[in-house]
Amino acid sequence: MAYYKRDIEEELIRWKNDNERQPLLIRGARQVGKSSVVRNFGGQFKSYVEVNFEQDSEVKSVFEGNLRPKAICEKLSVLYETTIIPGETLLFFDEIQSCLPAISSLRFFYEQYPELHVIAAGSLLEFALAELPSFGVGRVSSLFLYPFSFGEFLQAANAELLHKSIAEASPQQPFSEAIHTKALEMYKQFLVLGGMPKVISSYFSGGDLLSCQRVLDGLISAYEDDFTKYKKRSSPTLIRMVFRSVVEQNGQKFVYNKALPDANLLQVKDALELLTMAGLILPITLSAANGVPLGAEINPKMRKFIVFDSGIFQRILGLKLSDVLLRNDFESINKGALAELNVGLELVKSASCYQRQNLYYWHREAKSSNAEVDYLIQQYSQILPVEVKAGTKGSMQSLKIFMDLKNTEKGIRISQENFSTYQNIEVYPLYAVANLQKNQ
Repeated sequence: MAYYKRDIEEELIRWKNDNERQPLLIRGARQVGKSSVVRNFGGQFKSYVEVNFEQDSEVKSVFEGNLRPKAICEKLSVLYETTIIPGETLLFFDEIQSCLPAISSLRFFYEQYPELHVIAAGSLLEFALAELPSFGVGRVSSLFLYPFSFGEFLQAANAELLHKSIAEASPQQPFSEAIHTKALEMYKQFLVLGGMPKVISSYFSGGDLLSCQRVLDGLISAYEDDFTKYKKRSSPTLIRMVFRSVVEQNGQKFVYNKALPDANLLQVKDALELLTMAGLILPITLSAANGVPLGAEINPKMRKFIVFDSGIFQRILGLKLSDVLLRNDFESINKGALAELNVGLELVKSASCYQRQNLYYWHREAKSSNAEVDYLIQQYSQILPVEVKAGTKGSMQSLKIFMDLKNTEKGIRISQENFSTYQNIEVYPLYAVANLQKNQ
């Protein structure tokens, strides 16, 4: 599978050169490219040792009893016939969730062998960390990796100049219509494909959209097969049904009895928690938005959920590719839910990779009129309401209600329109969501 550059590589280089670095844990859903990123990064070192705890199960015995890092490295050097040298070797623990003592050893690498570069990653890692809640507080750093962002997609497509132009554009400096149209066409391709590395690699290595749909089918099957690994806590069948229901209820307040009418509330809540831990769905939580931080006044009972990748979403939902690629009005596609989904994903991907990102929305129920703002973001001490319009038309009534109630100076509209402004509302195209994170 061909490798394409990821934005997280810049953070890995900073980590490599940091004299105060800690062992690094790369976290994210299965198949988002964690191992590939580390293997590519291994080229920055004179030597590279990869320990895969699923493929080489016998290596687990190295971590039984004595967790002194230098003793571990001596044994690993013999097993992998590569001398592990501080400052020259990158030691990578892959699928580390299969060896809990190895996770525990990371803190000792920081305390006793800080000069060695150590990175760990794994599938369903959050489940293992839940069993070791204080495994490395203050001693292990985390980086969160997601599927390809639209910016990374453009780089993979050798459209670096367009990527740079989008990053430099603003409501005060809009595009020419020709460039805007080109960016929208690229964005439509991205919506169909999504950001899974295997799909991206297939497409840019000569595959067509239909062959990429088959790759997506294989990924969906693999994820649903993984649900058997959660069976200690929940039924795989129930988890599969809840996962599909998240797709069907995308962009709406999640209704539990729609997911599984015969299941009780706790069963559905547990399935949602497991899917969130696995990184397959992301919650969007209601916030009162009376001040920062946004998480200070939330209602966890009022949540929407989105699937972690637009390609996975459209494939499960069975959207027609011709609708996405040929029509100019995104509102004809699932009532705009695909656009709203991808805006949320881009907000997460373009934020800091050093912490798990949370998404929030705002809703008001009133006799005269309900109002809902799709997303809320924080810029410095200011809360900005973000309203997503799939097409180029539509009122901004909810956005204006929020701004009046909260005395907000600026609002954001995301749509198919070019960069522009409507008084104190700034318009960003669907392909430029990452620009909103610049000033955070």
